[in-house]
Amino acid sequence: MNWERLLSSRRFGMEEYHTENRHDRTEYQRDYDRLIFSSPFRRLQNKTQVFPLPGSVFVHNRLTHSLEVSSVGR
Repeated sequence: MNWERLLSSRRFGMEEYHTENRHDRTEYQRDYDRLIFSSPFRRLQNKTQVFPLPGSVFVHNRLTHSLEVSSVGR
């Protein structure tokens, strides 16, 4: 067993990964992911955006509305 390899700082997450220039995603994709996985964005699911019409069962909240608008905007 190689203890140097097993106890490396990279394995424990102590190495600075965010300083590496990663080319697998664009800056836009990274910003989009930060937004989608953020707590304030998730809190939008508890806010009603569009009230249903009589006889309709579809209720949109601000989260679904924001996702639909962003997909149309692409």
